[in-house]
Amino acid sequence: MQRRQLLTGAAASLAMFHIVPRHVLGGPNHVAPSEKINVAIVGAGGRGRQVLRQLLGEDDVRVVAVADPAKSFSLQNFYYKDVGGREPTREMVEKHYQPQDSSYKCATFENFQQMLDEQKDLDAVLCATPDHLHAYVSAKCLQAGKHVYCEKPLTHNIWEARTIADLAKKSGLATQMGNQGHSTDGMRETCEWIWAGAIGTVKEVFAWSGGNRWNPTLTGQPTVPGGEGGSPVPEGLNWDLWQGPRETRPFDPAYVPVAWRDFWAFGNSNIGDFACHDLDAACWALDLVDPSLVTFSGAGMGPGMGPDGCIGYYHFPANEKRPEVKVTWYDGGLKPPKPDGWPADQPLPGRGVLFVGDAGVLFCGGAGGAPKLVPESRMADFKKPEPTLKRVASHHRNWLDACKGGEAAGSEFGYGAKLTELALLGALSLRMGKAIRWNAADMKAIDSPDADAIIKEDYREGWEIQA
Repeated sequence: MQRRQLLTGAAASLAMFHIVPRHVLGGPNHVAPSEKINVAIVGAGGRGRQVLRQLLGEDDVRVVAVADPAKSFSLQNFYYKDVGGREPTREMVEKHYQPQDSSYKCATFENFQQMLDEQKDLDAVLCATPDHLHAYVSAKCLQAGKHVYCEKPLTHNIWEARTIADLAKKSGLATQMGNQGHSTDGMRETCEWIWAGAIGTVKEVFAWSGGNRWNPTLTGQPTVPGGEGGSPVPEGLNWDLWQGPRETRPFDPAYVPVAWRDFWAFGNSNIGDFACHDLDAACWALDLVDPSLVTFSGAGMGPGMGPDGCIGYYHFPANEKRPEVKVTWYDGGLKPPKPDGWPADQPLPGRGVLFVGDAGVLFCGGAGGAPKLVPESRMADFKKPEPTLKRVASHHRNWLDACKGGEAAGSEFGYGAKLTELALLGALSLRMGKAIRWNAADMKAIDSPDADAIIKEDYREGWEIQA
């Protein structure tokens, strides 16, 4: 009888094990380490498809759905030299999996909210929409219990950045902003060298990027909200859905694809595009949050449009970790002066960061490039510090491991929101046409009440973000 009871109990326990939900085996809200992560992409444009290809190379990922307002579109006129949209992306996914499973099918949706309702096996979402939809998509996915990887910048306005960071923290889900340089060894070495005192105390940083406008001949936005005219909407594009929370306007090919970054309604110009890459090293190494003063000026700005290029200044007051720091930003081909010790016959690269300390200068390439001391002859006697930061295989792998219950990804939405806020403060100064004295605690531009409409924008009915 004892043996029979033991066997009966063991069988019952085994049966119970087999019916335990998969998310429980991986911990709360996480996928079991032995299971595949079912991923969907929302926004199947050039950058989204680049990240998707990386995910397809992971053995423990299964891409199950694609959502995009556009059926298909060409990217041949842009550096992607590719196609985009839900149908070409579905074909790309099925072509990848069908050699091993001839019946494999990837679901497609025009509206990602229908996907969240119907795709019951979904674990995680890659959001690669235009910037103005990042916060709405991320919020809806987090609230649906999905892990989220969102391209940079994390949001389109500062209120959204703080709201999404808070939602992510409360959810306990795995998040990652798509500033890929954050996961490089070069980014970590830059931080470690600075923390080890390689150039003494850092008081000034110069960062630059070569980006410029996608529509160089436009002097203003081609159509305005509530206006008339425009061009015919391309077949297969749900233009109303693409506009999302923004007040609707007539279609124009200057907006779609890719070139939407030029327009404040949808993007945040070069500072919004590149700062999350090229201010990352400084933000991490020097704990740069909450500047007191942000002053940007741009050239070639038209109504509703970002500039061809700009120069901006951030002033960070001293804190318990460091003295006051000044950061200067350049884009559109503008660069800082070459530092003392830089070879006279070598121009500065098209993209990079210079840290100026009281004991020397350190240069690192943009978006996580490797560091070096200036002049380079200093490298001969420099003893690199022992690594103190954990190395990761890749940016997307860092997130996937977090989805399976590992430690939080390096650019989880809490960190990503702080970096995004720096970028958006630069955009705010450009849009206001003046310096911004920033009260971070109250999320206010001091003596500039008209900035409130940019700090938290209006939303079309049905597109509000519920905090």
